[in-house]
Order: sequence, then C-alpha cells, then structure tokens
Amino acid sequence: MRFSQWMLFGVLASGVFVVGCNPPAADTKPVAKKDDHGDHDHDDHDHGEGPHGGTILEFGKYHGEFTVDHKTKEATVYILSGNLKKAVPLDVEKLTLSIKKPMFQVDLLPKPAKDDPKGSSSVFVAKHDNFGVEQEFEGTVSGEVAGKPYVGEFKEKAHDHEHEKKK
Repeated sequence: MRFSQWMLFGVLASGVFVVGCNPPAADTKPVAKKDDHGDHDHDDHDHGEGPHGGTILEFGKYHGEFTVDHKTKEATVYILSGNLKKAVPLDVEKLTLSIKKPMFQVDLLPKPAKDDPKGSSSVFVAKHDNFGVEQEFEGTVSGEVAGKPYVGEFKEKAHDHEHEKKK
C-alpha cells in the first residue's frame, strides 16, 4: 500500500470509530444558557402560567406576563423579576403591545400597583375592542427601559374560557 492509500484507510477507519462510539441521542441533555436575568438559567423553557394566570414572556432582563380580560376588553402586562416572584416597577411612559391576528397595535399605559414607587409602574394596561374576542393572542411587547430597547414575544395557549366567565 502506498502512503496515500494508508491515509485514506486511516481516515475511513477513524470515521467509523467516531460514529460507532457516540452515545445515543436520548442520553444527551441540552446545556442551560446563562441569560441576563441574573437569577436563573434557561434553555428555551416554558415558564407555564404566570402568577396572575397569564402567559409569560422574556423581556430583556425581566419577564412579562400577558393577561386579557375579555369582559372589560383590557390587556394587562405585569413586569416581573427573572424568577417570576416579585413585581419590577419600570420608569417608562408606556410600552407597546403588537398583536398578530387580527393585526393591531396599542400603547400599554402605566397603572402602578400600590407598592410601586412614585413615577414607576410594574403594571401596564391597554384597552381595545379586539380584546373582547375570546381567542389565544400572539404578539410582542416592546419598549425602551433605561435607554435600552426591550422586546418580548408571547403566544397564549388554549385555556378554559368558561373559567374566566365565572370570575
């Protein structure tokens, strides 16, 4: 055998060895990514339902929780810490809520909670006739916080609208 044939044989043999020695895919686990939330890691996880019964979204170093009251035609976004346990008041005039279907955009205006410091709010509310429709909303919340643009996407999952009517 010539040198080039030995090299080809070596490359092919090592390729078979590497392919044959990989662990099965079921044993692999995704590595958690450190984000800028500061108090948790995540690997594109689902947070489940938020503390107010809404849909959680990543919002820069915070989380947001999107809720809708179909009866009052209001959407509310709560700003929460990375671990979802406490409200985080923001010093902003408004946030923007963009809904995909039907496509529309509204301003989320501050509605400070009783514990929010003066001039800031952890609760933002928007009113629109489209929120009177019982559907799963999908869209984005955006705004500028301390000079930095933040955007968070959300998509509601099917839930029990009968439960909402009883409230």
